[in-house]
Amino acid sequence: MQHRARDFLVRQLTQLANAIRAHLGEFGIVVPKGVHNMGRLIAEAETAGLPPEARMPLDLLAGQFRDTKQRIDVMTAQIKADAEVDETARRLQTMPGIGPITASVLAATLPNVSSFRSARDLPAWLGLTPKPHSSGGKERPGSISKMGNRYIRRLLSLGAMGVISARRLSEPSTDWLGRLVATKPLKVAAIALANRMARAIWAMLKTGEAWRPA
Repeated sequence: MQHRARDFLVRQLTQLANAIRAHLGEFGIVVPKGVHNMGRLIAEAETAGLPPEARMPLDLLAGQFRDTKQRIDVMTAQIKADAEVDETARRLQTMPGIGPITASVLAATLPNVSSFRSARDLPAWLGLTPKPHSSGGKERPGSISKMGNRYIRRLLSLGAMGVISARRLSEPSTDWLGRLVATKPLKVAAIALANRMARAIWAMLKTGEAWRPA
C-alpha cells in the first residue's frame, strides 16, 4: 500500500509540474525540463510581476506541488528506513541499479521464488521478455509483452537506465554491457539489462546470496 500511495503521489507531482510549466510558458517563463527544476521555475515566477489573474492559479498549483513533494519525501524516507532493516531488501541493494525503493517493493511483492521454475520465468512474469513474432516463416523476438507488475518493471527499467548512463561516461569495454551500450538505443538497452537484472534477482532470492558480477 505504501508503494502504491507513493507512486500515485509521484504521478500527481508530475501532472502538477506540467500544469505549472504550461501556465508559466504562456508568459515566457521557462526552465529545463524535470521536476527538480520546478523550485527554480516557481522562484522566477514570483519575481516576474505576473498579473493577478495569472498569480492566483500559480499560487494554488505551487502550493499543491510543495505539499505533494513533502508527502513524497516523508514516504520515501520511511520506505528507505524499512529497506535498511529488511534482510532481503538489503541483499537486493548490492546489485547496481537497485536502490532502496526498488529493493523494498521487490521484497514486499514478489511471489515466493519457488513459484518460478527458472531464472527466465521472473522477467517473463514482469513483462520484460520480448514477444515472438513471425517473419518469413521464422520466429523473431518482438517488443516486450508489458504484462505483469508495471510498477516493478518501470523501476527496474529506470535502474537499468542509470547503470547504462554511468557506463557511457566510463571507458568503452567489450563485456556484454559494453557491447550493448555501444550498439543499442538507450531504451532497448535498458530493457535488455532490466531482463538480465530480473534473472539475477531470481538467483539472489534462490540462493540467499548477495549480488555477484557475472
